[in-house]
Amino acid sequence: MAIARFGRQVKRSYQSYGFFVKLSAVVILGLCFVFVWSIFSNFSVTSQRETFDDIAEPVSASNNKVSDFQTHSNNIEPKKGQESDKQRFNSGLDEIDKKIINGSVPLKSEKNPENENAKDGIKNGDGNSKLLKRAGEKKKNQENEGSGVDDVIIKEKDDDEGNDKEGEDVDSDGNLNEAGEKDIDLANTEDLDQDIVDEDNGGSKKQNKKKLGTLFDSKKQYTWKLCNTRSKHNYIPCIDIETATGRLQSYRHHERSCPKLAVVCLVPFSHDGYGDPVHWPESKYKILYKNVAHPKLGVYIKSQDWLVESGEYLTFPQNQSVLKGGIQHYLESIEEMVPDIEWGKNIRIVLDMGCKDSSFGASLLEKDVFTLTLGLKDDLVDLAQIALERGFPAVVSPFANRRLPFPSGVFDAIHCGECSISWHSNGGKLILEMNRLLRPGGYFIFSTKHNSIEAEEAFSKLTASICWNILADKTDEISDIGVKIYQKPETNDIYELRRKKVPPLCKENENPDAAWYVPLKTCLHSIPEAVEQRGTEWPAEWPKRLHTFPEWMNNREKLIADSEHWKAIVNNSYLIGMGIDWSTIRNVMDMKAINGGFAAALSDQNIWVMNVVPVHAPDTLPIIFERGLVGIYHDWCESFGSYPRSYDLLHADHLFSRLKNRCKQAIVIVVEMDRLLRPGGWAIIRDKVEILNPLEDILRSLHWEIRMTFAQNREGDLEMEFL
Repeated sequence: MAIARFGRQVKRSYQSYGFFVKLSAVVILGLCFVFVWSIFSNFSVTSQRETFDDIAEPVSASNNKVSDFQTHSNNIEPKKGQESDKQRFNSGLDEIDKKIINGSVPLKSEKNPENENAKDGIKNGDGNSKLLKRAGEKKKNQENEGSGVDDVIIKEKDDDEGNDKEGEDVDSDGNLNEAGEKDIDLANTEDLDQDIVDEDNGGSKKQNKKKLGTLFDSKKQYTWKLCNTRSKHNYIPCIDIETATGRLQSYRHHERSCPKLAVVCLVPFSHDGYGDPVHWPESKYKILYKNVAHPKLGVYIKSQDWLVESGEYLTFPQNQSVLKGGIQHYLESIEEMVPDIEWGKNIRIVLDMGCKDSSFGASLLEKDVFTLTLGLKDDLVDLAQIALERGFPAVVSPFANRRLPFPSGVFDAIHCGECSISWHSNGGKLILEMNRLLRPGGYFIFSTKHNSIEAEEAFSKLTASICWNILADKTDEISDIGVKIYQKPETNDIYELRRKKVPPLCKENENPDAAWYVPLKTCLHSIPEAVEQRGTEWPAEWPKRLHTFPEWMNNREKLIADSEHWKAIVNNSYLIGMGIDWSTIRNVMDMKAINGGFAAALSDQNIWVMNVVPVHAPDTLPIIFERGLVGIYHDWCESFGSYPRSYDLLHADHLFSRLKNRCKQAIVIVVEMDRLLRPGGWAIIRDKVEILNPLEDILRSLHWEIRMTFAQNREGDLEMEFL
């Protein structure tokens, strides 16, 4: 009886408190599972970088003044080393022993550079050269096709495999979530291996001696697969939408948005392959159609007369453009309206918003004007790709809510010819960005054929609010194009005379040069007025501008020495000692430009150079623009804003060693180089031997040909050909 009574009592208690007992048991079991999982799992949680202020917005007290830290030459003092057992010869510059290891066997399509030529070239330069050439389409397309953007298989020789599954965080609209876009490959910027000059301590050099790990693991083996993406052979990772549910009307993000994890697959060629590009200057008038083939391009061609399909080529009739009456008439009418606009003299650097037919930049090139075309990537015709294939400078970038990756006050003029940008939208932020990019006294040239009265009134109200002076407002009788030319103020006085201070002036601690992942602002930056500030004087005429260093550049002696340093390297090594046929080179990228010395040394060649200043490096991009050259900010842990196969030659001077412990997977830089370089293109890599040795094996796995290597002590260069 007692036992039965006790059982009934327990049963009633369980019915009363059973829910709480079950809940407690579930919680305890869950905590135990989390504890065990955290101990035995290899998964690591990374925190999102909410801002790039630590690497993109250093604010100086004088606003636009460049300090010694911000500008320094990249001269590398040679070290005395041991003599090589294989090969030695004397350098004409420093008279020290150097070693050259010749590349692999000659290829069928191109002769291997002779040893004596390579010796002589380095002998007359500073020595370091390792040359590579990119793999061709047959070898590339023999690789297995992958299933997405994460298809590189990395195997360690000791069978320690670590496979992290990559993916993208996609919202219901098919766009990458902003919360996930910056998880890509960023390590602590405090680990950067860079030298800093301390002005307060008499300019003494402080070196970060922190021990850094190896950039590339020599024990790993790489097996590559092709990307299987919606954009196929035109894939631009941080701009194209590749993973989404449902049908999307657009292939492109409204803003730059990179996959959360590294893109390590190889962009394939089109089904028709990629042919040898037409060389400059013939490429101004025709290109291979299959190299830029796109379904919507074929439809577009039928409605245009400035490009014609002629057999296997796309041809571009001279003086034909989307403008009725021709581009020459258009340029002449602009000079007539504003005589102060002297193409090639007063005006050297121009930003062309929205790529159309390239005729604007092509015609200005003949007048010594460097026009950088900004392909907005809001269409599917890919006209910026045509511009690059023709040999004209172009980059691709969305333009909606963030600043463009350029410093403030660097463009002499900005052109918007039927660029289809709603300037009055988004609170006028877009026109404020144009105001930031224009140098004081710079020109904004706006031409349109069909514009609504409401849009025209809104635009006029915006330009008046930022005190742009309208110099011309005329409709051309021949082309029926309405042209308006505005000029940015040269002083701050006019801002103070505004009855309504809208938009307001920016705060003094707002850095106008901060541009990498920085949202558009709703304020006006003050115009520099002090002599030591950049922007108070208009640059000298070209080509004197290239070698003129204004007062605001503190280290003019170092800049001159840097220019001479690169002039010696280019003339005595790159041009004559590496076996590169420079008549086939047109589009060149300096992946870690400092003061533009490399580009300046090549200014007499028929090439153009995109000078890339990494966002973690000292901000020297204003110096590059001041010299009449062009460049852009970029983080090499991400993909560059350009189409695959855009460049003929890539130059990387100590890029990899400066990125130690910054990118979580340094292999993404190599994959990006493979994407950017054309088949048959070249890469010159200068870096430390411990980086070049494993890098050489990785590039061979990509079918790059090592044409020449050179090493002096722990410094070396790699010269490669991408076949």
